[in-house]
Amino acid sequence: MANNQRQTLPHESVAWNPCHIGEGLVNGERCSIGALAHIGRNVTLGDGCRIQGGAYIADGCVIGDGVFVGPNATMLNDKYPPSRNAKHWTPVKIESNAVIGGGATVLPSVTVGENAVLAAGSTLTKDLPADEVWAGNPATLLMTRAEYEQKGGR
Repeated sequence: MANNQRQTLPHESVAWNPCHIGEGLVNGERCSIGALAHIGRNVTLGDGCRIQGGAYIADGCVIGDGVFVGPNATMLNDKYPPSRNAKHWTPVKIESNAVIGGGATVLPSVTVGENAVLAAGSTLTKDLPADEVWAGNPATLLMTRAEYEQKGGR
């Protein structure tokens, strides 16, 4: 892999080109942003976030520490697109240690609680409580995070 494919970010973080990093990104320590990801303007990433390739994080979203965002996951901010009016945007909030599965979509103004998991391919239309695993379209409760960890052999 050529050196020019790696984009160094502040705080020992990295992004893999090609990707889009919007103006005003605030990233924590040791974050990784995959190729083809789109990180909007004024996004906040906590320490240790891993954003996989092709993910889309809209302007203003807040991602907590230790969050994993799977490939091609989408976090939106505009309930009535294209409003073209940032005053009406309501960005997503993902709390610490949450997991957003590949291809999942989180609708505007939704919060994903601490240690919560949104399964791959799911669409989250309302807040996901801490320590729960949700799946489907619209996403609903599947199991607890403890059950999820047990199934994963942790």
